[in-house]
Amino acid sequence: MKNCQNIALKTLLISLLLSSCTPNQVTPEESIAQASLTLVANGEDFVRQGFVSKDGWRIDFNNVNVTLGETIAHQTNPPFSAEGEGELQPIKSISIIDKPVTINLAEGDENAPPIKVTEVIAPIGQYNALTWKLVNNNFNSIVLDGTATKDSKTIKFTINIPLELSYVCGEFIGDERKGILEEGKSAELETTFHFDHIFGDKETSADDELNLGALGFQPLSNLATNGVLNTDLSSLKNSLTPEDYGKLVDNFRSLGHVGEGHCRLLQ
Repeated sequence: MKNCQNIALKTLLISLLLSSCTPNQVTPEESIAQASLTLVANGEDFVRQGFVSKDGWRIDFNNVNVTLGETIAHQTNPPFSAEGEGELQPIKSISIIDKPVTINLAEGDENAPPIKVTEVIAPIGQYNALTWKLVNNNFNSIVLDGTATKDSKTIKFTINIPLELSYVCGEFIGDERKGILEEGKSAELETTFHFDHIFGDKETSADDELNLGALGFQPLSNLATNGVLNTDLSSLKNSLTPEDYGKLVDNFRSLGHVGEGHCRLLQ
């Protein structure tokens, strides 16, 4: 009997030793392949190189500060279209930004790439939708700082905008596809800002929808004093005509894109 007990005890000890040497089992969640997903913010050539507004003002930016809030990348099925009536139906989502981040879209020279905002490790797959917010930081979500020149007149401007905006967007539209994350590779997502929506674009036809809806710079130039315009949305509401102020707010609300892809503004 004593021998049987000793054998049983030895067997138990061996089993415990073997189990302690066995690698930990990987849970299904841990076994999901992951890779690096980068978010960039892009003000395009309008910000980096300057442009001429629909009413003939040459606009060059020193700084274009925007503050991104909660940003989430989604894999959806079916694909989401911001211009359709369907709702976002994510099958997988990952948070990219959870605390406000301020970016200067005019950073770098005229050929600088889009600004890298952050990078996360995410499950592989196609991220074909993006939800993101513009939030107030130091009372403003957008601050435009630059100069506008027409004929012999130059205006130094600072425009402070405290609008908080939430966008839901589909897949990036551009020269290349973005958001396709494969194992062992990296992928990129982009928040894009179309500032030609505010000022218009002289190189685009005057009767184009873009220019018809844009405010231009002339109404703002009329508010400058001694070549300086330092203003905010509250002041502009009191200074512009109701029609021009309405245009301006609509222009800022339509800033958010993913490349050339439109975004739906959430109320």
